[in-house]
Amino acid sequence: MLPAGETGEAPAAPCCSESGDERKDVEEKSDINITALVGNEQVNEDTDNGDLPSYVSAFIEKEVGNDLKSLKKLDKLIEQMTENKMQLEEQVLTISSEIPKRIQSALKNAEESKQFLNQFLKQETHLFSSINSHLLTAQPWMEDLGAMINQIEEIERHLAYLKWISQIEELSDNIQQYLMTNNVPEAASTLVYMAELDIKLQESSCTHLLAFMRATVKFWHKILKDKLTSDFEEILAQLHWPFITPPQAQTAALSRPASAPEIYTNLETLFCQLLKLQTSDELLTEPKQLPEKYCLPASPSVVLPIQIMLTPLQKRFRYHFRGNRQTNVISKPEWYLAQVLMWIGNHSQFLDEKIQPILDKAGPSVNARLEFSRGLMMLVLEKLAADIPCSLYDDTLFCHLVDEVLLFERELHSVYGYPGTFANCMHILSEETCFQRWLTVERKFALQKMDSMLSSEAAWISQYKDITDVDEMKVPDCAETFMTLLLVITDRYKNLPAASRKLQFLELQKDLVDDFRIRLTQVMKEETRASLGFRYCAILNAVNYISTVLADWADNVFFLQLQQAALEVFAENNTLSKLQLGQLASMESSVFDDMINLLERLKHDMLSRQVDHVFREVKEAAKLYKKERWLSLPSQAEQAVMSLSSSACPLLLTIRDRSLQLEQQLCFSLFKIFWQMLVEKLDVYIYQECERSLYCSEPEHWFCPTSERCAADRCRATFRHGGTK
Repeated sequence: MLPAGETGEAPAAPCCSESGDERKDVEEKSDINITALVGNEQVNEDTDNGDLPSYVSAFIEKEVGNDLKSLKKLDKLIEQMTENKMQLEEQVLTISSEIPKRIQSALKNAEESKQFLNQFLKQETHLFSSINSHLLTAQPWMEDLGAMINQIEEIERHLAYLKWISQIEELSDNIQQYLMTNNVPEAASTLVYMAELDIKLQESSCTHLLAFMRATVKFWHKILKDKLTSDFEEILAQLHWPFITPPQAQTAALSRPASAPEIYTNLETLFCQLLKLQTSDELLTEPKQLPEKYCLPASPSVVLPIQIMLTPLQKRFRYHFRGNRQTNVISKPEWYLAQVLMWIGNHSQFLDEKIQPILDKAGPSVNARLEFSRGLMMLVLEKLAADIPCSLYDDTLFCHLVDEVLLFERELHSVYGYPGTFANCMHILSEETCFQRWLTVERKFALQKMDSMLSSEAAWISQYKDITDVDEMKVPDCAETFMTLLLVITDRYKNLPAASRKLQFLELQKDLVDDFRIRLTQVMKEETRASLGFRYCAILNAVNYISTVLADWADNVFFLQLQQAALEVFAENNTLSKLQLGQLASMESSVFDDMINLLERLKHDMLSRQVDHVFREVKEAAKLYKKERWLSLPSQAEQAVMSLSSSACPLLLTIRDRSLQLEQQLCFSLFKIFWQMLVEKLDVYIYQECERSLYCSEPEHWFCPTSERCAADRCRATFRHGGTK
């Protein structure tokens, strides 16, 4: 540590000059200060290590050394060390005097804290005893007060109960007064309010109050509904409802003076008043539901005025198509299906022009024609649910029923715009027992159709053979009929509501494709000896056509949706590897990939047989050509006209004839593949086998224009470009 007032640096030079001895003394003093500072630090270290004598010896040796002149520094050194010692002693005295004061202060603070803590503990004990004493004193008061509060709450509940009864009776009296003054709109509005209160009370545990409210709503609802229904039916009768005649005849009837504005004004008024009863009607009336096995989608009730408009039609339907009526024939489902379609068609114009504007003004977003169709559809669904079990095991009746239902559904959706999300006949056909029977029958009749199409005399003849533009694929009749069959099956099941049902039909289609492929393979094996024959080529065209159509279907939106549905099913059941699931999800594969791969393999095998057959004939025709020797050929100078040798003609004629034959019998894409496969084999044959026989030892003859090697080159070039001449 430096002495007080010294910084360890040389002082600044004064303004006047100093003698050399004075300057020398200043420098020596500075050196001593630095040495003392370093020495103190080192003393501390050596003292800590317990080696003070060694340090003193080393320090004197360093400061004095062997130089006698250095002894002059001893006085200054002793003086400096004395100052350092005094400073250290002062610091020790200061520290030793401060520590006891701090300890004494800390002890004093601790004592004060202890006293405060004791005071708090005494206060806590006093408060605890006071609180306990107060609780004991107040306990009887609390019990009395609790009993009084319970009594007050009970009285409040009774008062609220009486208020509800009073409110119900008040609303009931209001409705009665409105009806007495023939103010039906206000009575209907009050009933709506009462029905809303009934809905709010559903969470209450007051069963008697709920029963009273429900009975009151039911009472006034019946009175208002009967009155409005009677008036509404009178207006409908004046409009000659329901319309049995076509729309053209209705226009003439509705344009008469008796049907003018007053009737339609009353119609609108009564319709709106009946709409107000919709809330209470839904509260009181349980809609008819078919069994849960049909999985019908949840839907609200048909609006009340349209229910009333449907009543006469429902009576007619039940009269004609239930019981022992002559019109109720299980083998004639088209009768009641056509009747329902006719009713929808006869009333569509009136509903769109007269009823829909009323609904638009009233507020609810309801389509009059769809509500009308929905009401009639429930009649059809009930009838189907009753008839299907009776015809389930009669193939003829069941197939006829399914066909008529599908035609009905197609017209209902396409002509009248009935949404597929509403309850429809496909939900009935999707019921497990009915659906499995439908699949079985579809498979049975499809297999019968396949038998008949393959046994037909025109099975392997194209329907469009005389029309070049249409007959590009050269598709035999059996293949086109089969793909039409698959397309018809797709149209029959594409509107099924559940994706799982569609996937089952898709599996049926894939099974049929595989069965047809096996049948084609069997017929092909019978024709193997005539692999260039007409029937063999027709089978090959059929395989190619089916494969091409399935590849096109794989990009169809409907089958892409089925692929997504299949992906979800496979992911849930873990029936596919992660790689296969990834390929399906990324659209790298399709639902028909397995079938397409099998058909492509069959196509390749059949083409290979044809190529092998033609190649054998070419090799047979090339025997004489292989025996030719280039060395025996005349030189270029001796030939007046350039020509091929006569031994090469059979080879080229065979290629020409077979190529022409297959070009006429195969479609262009197949013939192109055949030609490429044949050319590859001819390349190897001409340039490896024939070259051994025709080899010329003179290099200048290898590319001679007159040599057979050059003729082979030209022939090869012709093959590669697809020529047949």
